[in-house]
This record gives sequence, C-alpha cells and structure tokens, in this order.
Amino acid sequence: MKGIALQGDHVLDMVEYVRPSEGGDVISTILRRVVTHNQRQGTCAEHFTVPNANCSKDSDCISGKVDFDGNGQRTGRCVPYYNQTFKTCEIQTWCPIEDYAAIREPALAEAINFTVYIKNAIHFPKFKVLRGNIKPNKRNGQKYLNKCHYNEEKHPYCPIFRLGYIAEQAREKFSELCRTGGVIGVFINWKCDLDLDPSECKPTYSFRRLDLRKNLPSSGYNFRFAKYYSKDGEEFRTLIKAFGIRLDVIVHGHAGRFSIIPTIINTVTAMTSVGICSIICDWIMLTFIDKNAIYSGRKFDDDSKVPNPSQTFTLPTEFTIISYGSTHSDLSEGVAL
Repeated sequence: MKGIALQGDHVLDMVEYVRPSEGGDVISTILRRVVTHNQRQGTCAEHFTVPNANCSKDSDCISGKVDFDGNGQRTGRCVPYYNQTFKTCEIQTWCPIEDYAAIREPALAEAINFTVYIKNAIHFPKFKVLRGNIKPNKRNGQKYLNKCHYNEEKHPYCPIFRLGYIAEQAREKFSELCRTGGVIGVFINWKCDLDLDPSECKPTYSFRRLDLRKNLPSSGYNFRFAKYYSKDGEEFRTLIKAFGIRLDVIVHGHAGRFSIIPTIINTVTAMTSVGICSIICDWIMLTFIDKNAIYSGRKFDDDSKVPNPSQTFTLPTEFTIISYGSTHSDLSEGVAL
C-alpha cells in the first residue's frame, strides 16, 4: 500500500496507517533493516527520481500538488537537492526523506538458528476426535520442548523449527531471504486412519515459497514501521524498512473410520455399474431355486428344435429340395424334369 494523506499541516505517509498482519496463522521475523534516523515534520527537497520533481525555477513546481509516487505535498518552491548542484521541488513531509538519508544495516546472520514454535490442533467433529501436534501426557513435557527441534523420525511431536531448516525445506537460500525477504507457506497435513492406534494420527509438515522468486517488484517481503519520540517538545521518529520472512500456516485435514453401511452401499454401486449384479442373480436362480429349469427355459433359447440343413429327402426325379416348412403351393407336388 502506498499513498500520502494530510491532517491539517501534518503529513501522513503509509508508515502511519499500515501495519503488517501478526498472530493467528501468520508469523513474521525481521532479518535486515534499512533505517532513517531523526525524521521530523518540515520541508525538504523531493527525491530526484520522482517524476517531474526536477526543476530550474519555482514555476516548475505546483503548490499543493501531492504526487502519488512522491514523498509529500509540494510547496511551490524549487530548491537545491541537499548538497548537490541540481534542484528539485520542495515538499512538506517527514524530513530527511528515506531515499536520501536511509542507512542499510547488515543482515542478522544469527537468525538462521532462530526457532519458531507452531502449536496446532485439529478437530474432526463427525468422529468426535481432537488431535494436537504435541504428544499429550508426556513426562517433563516442558523440558522436552525446551531442548528438542523437529525431526520427522526422532521428534515428530516437537513442533519447533529452525528458520534455517524451514528455508532448506523450501529449497531457498537463507542469505537470499535476508536480502529480499520472502513469504513461506507452512503446510500442516493431517491424514488419519481412526481404526489404528491414536499415535498414528500425527501431522506431516511441508514448506514452500509463496511469493515470486524472480527479481520483480512483487517479489520478496518487506514492510515499514516507525518509532516515535520527542526532543525539546518536538516530535521525531526513526523510520525502519524491514526485510524478513513471513510464515503463513496452512492446515489440511482428512480422517476416516471403517463403517459397514457405507461399505455395502459402495460395493453394490460398484457392482451395478459393471453389470456384475445381473450375473450373480442368474447364478443364484439357476443353482439354488427349485424351478431352475423353467427359469433356464425362459432365460436361454433351445437350438435343438431348429432344422438341420444337412437333413434332406430325395424325390424320384433325383432333384433334391431342402424343405424349411415353406407354404408356397407350387412346391407341394413334385414336377418331373
């Protein structure tokens, strides 16, 4: 979000009305900072990269204009750009501006060993089952959590993850995340067979980068915030642009338990769809029913009553006629040839 607002003579930038989401299913940590110290409300030169900010005379600067890509409201004066020889339009804002006075601090190399504790529980109301990702009734549970780190085989019930481990599982370089920031999804998947022992119902974790990796304006993750203080009755602030990792926790759950009624329904449906049901019914009728001969006669055709073409009779004229029960009158008597 970006924009400039005015409250009387006070200029409000996005730092004063935007806050990153925290808590719930989102966790953020700062890995690198860009700091602008001792800002206060006043007038100063606009940054030279802002469109139409460069000027040579006062008439080039429209008084009261607020540029969307700029840092404040223009006063109508053309002033030297700090200690440079060229000039830009003067603005009313928090001075000095960030683009000119910001100090880039080194990344927190130790952050690779920072840990995050992700506590999660899932409820399957149809089966009245509640499961958590921390093993219940574990002796010295708090001491165990203070020492363990997640391992799928050794510590599946220890949801404490190193940031370095998360970056590695997401196939990202931690040094690159420190430079640009990034958004990583933490996927918790519950797939439970409730016919088995309850200990078998445990979550699996996977990690994936959610923002774009390419060098685009939308890639990475950063936000700004400020620390305010007073000096000699005047309000000052320290502006901080923070680059870091934002973890979005996403939970999926699936559970099942054997039940005879759905099994019968699914079996009958499957049998009907492939025609097996009619075959089984025929077999039962022909095998176990007393009047199976009647059913067989109705079900199948008897080919024994069909005349055999090989059976013929000879007339005295030695002319052979194959009879199939024709009704034509001209064949009722033999004609000598």
